[in-house]
Amino acid sequence: MARVAFYAPMKSPNSPTPSGDREMARNLIKALAAEGDTVDLVSDLRIYDKRGDVDLQHALQRAADKEAQRLVTDLPSDTALWVTYHNYYKAPDLLGPQVCKARGIPYVQLESTRASSRLTGPWAEFAAAAHRAGDAADVIFYHTANDLITLERDRFGDQALVELPPFLPQSQLPAATSGEGPMLTVGMMRHGDKLASYQILAEALSHLAGDWHLNIAGDGPARPEVEALMETFGEKVSILGQLNRDALQAAYEHASVLVWPGVNEAYGMIYLEAQAAGVPVLAQDRPGVRDVLAPATYPSVDTGSQGFADRLQTLLEDASLRRSLGAAAREYVADRHLMPQATARLWATLRPLLKDLT
Repeated sequence: MARVAFYAPMKSPNSPTPSGDREMARNLIKALAAEGDTVDLVSDLRIYDKRGDVDLQHALQRAADKEAQRLVTDLPSDTALWVTYHNYYKAPDLLGPQVCKARGIPYVQLESTRASSRLTGPWAEFAAAAHRAGDAADVIFYHTANDLITLERDRFGDQALVELPPFLPQSQLPAATSGEGPMLTVGMMRHGDKLASYQILAEALSHLAGDWHLNIAGDGPARPEVEALMETFGEKVSILGQLNRDALQAAYEHASVLVWPGVNEAYGMIYLEAQAAGVPVLAQDRPGVRDVLAPATYPSVDTGSQGFADRLQTLLEDASLRRSLGAAAREYVADRHLMPQATARLWATLRPLLKDLT
């Protein structure tokens, strides 16, 4: 068994703010530890520059240098491996490469991206740091085919690039939906891409015919805008606010369709959660998102809200289709997106790496 150092520069798994990024980091820790290995979250230092602020980047680099010096000394002597989750130009790993070089241990990244276009402009220094960290990695695990494109383009030497499909932190499927409840949307209410998805959703709802009801699970700073978008539908839309895990699972188990366009989602854990419960999903056919969707018909981005509405109308009117899609979705998640598969994929690559470097 090995001791693993784990680090997530963008958002610590201990962050109080829920997000898909935080959930995936927590899931990865569970998967790495599932065979009895020890996983230490070695730092909560957040390295994140949202707006391209050079002064902030310099301050974070100084903080990272100090933290790296501490870790070189304080990291347990039996630490055999360092794993960093989500290295990219806004949140480069400024710790792992320094510590691994000093301690002589393998360095691995999960869900990293390459952004050569950011090597000039306000994020240039952070983008270069993210590239250097990517170059330092012995292995990079990627979650989507879209990420693989640039990882292959900028692959360093004989670096291994290994697929690790996004996964749920469980070994068994949850209870299946009845399939006869309301539609369900699960999405943080933030400005930018999340609000853009809500805008497409509201436009699509305006095209629907017949009786329908939508529950929305989510909250955030853009809630007033989301409420304004949904106000026209009156009692047909219920905003539930942020739900805890049990309440959200109950919502999946009573949903007929999960509806979420998925504007610029990296992939979207909600799609896996819904499909695991047998809820058919309606999303736009987008890079990243399509990597976690069971094979089915999804409207293209080019068809806009009307194409989204047309497919949704079909699903609402055809209970038999919903049941068949939901059953196929459960089988898809069981075969590809649960924790045992993730643990097996991780350690199939990591155990030989440890042996090679001892």
